Amino acid sequence: MRVNPKAQAILVLSAVACATVLGVVLASLHSFAMGAAALIVITVVLTYIGHNHWTFAVKLREDDDGYMFGLCGSGLMGRFRQIYRHLPANPRCRVCLVPFGGFGRVLRIAPSRKNPNFCTSCIDSSPEGGHDMEVGVLFADIRGFTAWSSSQPASIVAARVTQFYDLAGRVLMQDDALIEFVGDQVMALYLPNFPSLRERTSDAMLAAGERLVREVQLDEGADPLRIGVGMNLGVASIGNVRKGGQKDFTAVGDVVNTAARLQGVAGPGEIVIAEAVFEKLNPQPERTEHRLLEVKGKSQALPVHDLQPR
Repeated sequence: MRVNPKAQAILVLSAVACATVLGVVLASLHSFAMGAAALIVITVVLTYIGHNHWTFAVKLREDDDGYMFGLCGSGLMGRFRQIYRHLPANPRCRVCLVPFGGFGRVLRIAPSRKNPNFCTSCIDSSPEGGHDMEVGVLFADIRGFTAWSSSQPASIVAARVTQFYDLAGRVLMQDDALIEFVGDQVMALYLPNFPSLRERTSDAMLAAGERLVREVQLDEGADPLRIGVGMNLGVASIGNVRKGGQKDFTAVGDVVNTAARLQGVAGPGEIVIAEAVFEKLNPQPERTEHRLLEVKGKSQALPVHDLQPR
């Protein structure tokens, strides 16, 4: 009879935890130094197992696309976090807390290309396939970019896009968003399963959107950037998809399409907030305008809240 991969994970991780405690206790009975040495050795082994190097862990990921998401949303990830939080040195992954410097550098723990606040094992090494889960989606793009770029030299257009990418990446990654750039727009994903987000996901999204708009508005040059922002919250298919020869961690579903539509109707400096995001904000901003928005592909108008630029 085939054992469920998640049940296998629970059994193996529990066995590893018990073996860790037993090994440290037995070594400590002989001497303190031996106990400390045993703890270090076991920590190295756990890190090796937990960061996609162990054949069994890889097999679990292949059998169950939701394996890593399940760990993030359960208490099992907490066992790794309790160990890693005491290891030097910062910075460290905000999901599993494994350090990138010191101990992590020795084991070649690398930050994710989607967001350097996370390690590659928590994000990039997840399997191909989707897992249905709640996600916050923020879209932002440069207003009037298509018309403007048609009359500009290619070098100027490239410089403008690079400026936007640098700004958006720096601002959005502060709140543990996973970002993806497409043309003149950026998509940021906020996963409530991440320990650093949880119930503050909507608040983090709005704060990031406001920071992005505010910093863009500080550009008072002859041809300043102006952006519009749309955000939504709901269930989507999350995971790695194959794009050519590489995997890319992304989200697919109606919640993503709707967020893109909301961004499309946002004016310069405006943030269009879906009702699903607005109702979870604490506190809810007072300077918003509630309206019903006709969205392409929707049979009914969507309730949204427009946050106008200061």
